[in-house]
Amino acid sequence: MRTSAWNLCLCGVLLCFPAAALAQDETALPAELQTDSAMNVPETTSVDIIEIETAAGLDTGDTACMLVSSALVLMMTAPGLALFYGGLVRKKNILGVMMQCIFLMGLMSIVWALWGFSLAFGGDGGFIGDGRYLLLNGVLPYWDSQLQRPIVPMEGSIPRSVFMVFQMMFFIITPALICGAFAERMRFSTMCCFSVLWGTFVYCPIAHWVWGPGGWLLDGPYAAYDFAGGTVVHVSSGVSALVCCLLTGKRLGFGQEPMPPHNLTYTCIGAAMLWVGWFGFNAGSALAANHVAANAFAATHLAAAAGVLAWAGAEWIGRGKPSILGACSGAVAGLVCITPAAGVVNPLHAIILGGAAGLGCYFACTTLKNRMGYDDSLDAFGVHGVGGTIGAILSGVFATRAVSGGPDPAGLIEGNVGQVINQLIGVAAAMAISVVGTIIILKVLDTVLGLRVRQEEEIQGLDLSQHGEEGYIFL
Repeated sequence: MRTSAWNLCLCGVLLCFPAAALAQDETALPAELQTDSAMNVPETTSVDIIEIETAAGLDTGDTACMLVSSALVLMMTAPGLALFYGGLVRKKNILGVMMQCIFLMGLMSIVWALWGFSLAFGGDGGFIGDGRYLLLNGVLPYWDSQLQRPIVPMEGSIPRSVFMVFQMMFFIITPALICGAFAERMRFSTMCCFSVLWGTFVYCPIAHWVWGPGGWLLDGPYAAYDFAGGTVVHVSSGVSALVCCLLTGKRLGFGQEPMPPHNLTYTCIGAAMLWVGWFGFNAGSALAANHVAANAFAATHLAAAAGVLAWAGAEWIGRGKPSILGACSGAVAGLVCITPAAGVVNPLHAIILGGAAGLGCYFACTTLKNRMGYDDSLDAFGVHGVGGTIGAILSGVFATRAVSGGPDPAGLIEGNVGQVINQLIGVAAAMAISVVGTIIILKVLDTVLGLRVRQEEEIQGLDLSQHGEEGYIFL
């Protein structure tokens, strides 16, 4: 019933926004297209003033597209990731995972509004933003006392508030991805503090490097492609997840007793929601309803499809049977891989990226994980760290100016060897700050709060020990 309710809500969102966009289009005609009778209107209202002020720059179609994309990306955290991760843990920990996702939707939203957005997108320095957007200053509409009218700050063809909200959704889901590495054993209070500190001191600097004005990975000799967050979201979260699982330690009984997923039905539903939500994640990163968004949409879908076939095919050949968990994991691996490349590679090359991610992440989550012996509970590193790295590097290989729009050769297939080097530099820089920042944050929190729950609490399960609730009560 909850899944049905989410689907109904999503359908309502998708139906309402286009209607709203059409209504706006009818009322925002340029002055030269208005008839004489249309000019004889009653006294101008405040709404009319706002439309007049922003008519030259605001595109209602782009704005509607970004509103829907923002909602889709939020859906990726809950119910998407909550169900995907929730089905993979043991049943005594499902509410713990869902609480992490839903609580981070609240916590990280407030952090982003108060200071995160400013650190990521304020100023034009190469390494970190400034305080110009603190407390959403310069983001929200304000009253100009000299002009005696409200002003709507713009970001391209959309209100800056919409851009801020869209980027907020990335800020929410990234620490939620890390939670998969220490699932079933970290204190809830420690997880909250870690997410705030990590988002502030790791995510925001990387976001500014890659997307912020003047970022050293956006402009200049080291400019690297990261269309929708390959390094910002996936490499950073995946590498940090590996550090987290190593410093937190293994779950009690890991390697000695079976710990199978308790509900793969949830995982399959969650994976499907992630797949749909990823269209907003990648196509929305064009920040407009244009040809780049169309390319990103098609590339995203084909990469996910190739990931499904590659991972499930590897299982079929190696184990004799393809699994639903493998198919779902392959889809996510393909989506992760295409994220940095969706706006610079064509959809046929996206199939190659998705296939490479499916095979590479399958190897990382099976062979590599078993050989190294680390307890990455839900394979956050194996899928996001490895998949994001593959995608970031292959972006430099298959980028084409036919998609990116630049006049110069874009990737290795067009003769630009230097772009592959820049991609490697960007990945290495994101890994470095993620490793160092995560180690420092965890060491401080271990001293102050402690990382793990007590042994008896872990045996009881996080649902009861951390939240006093049970996910399943059968009367």
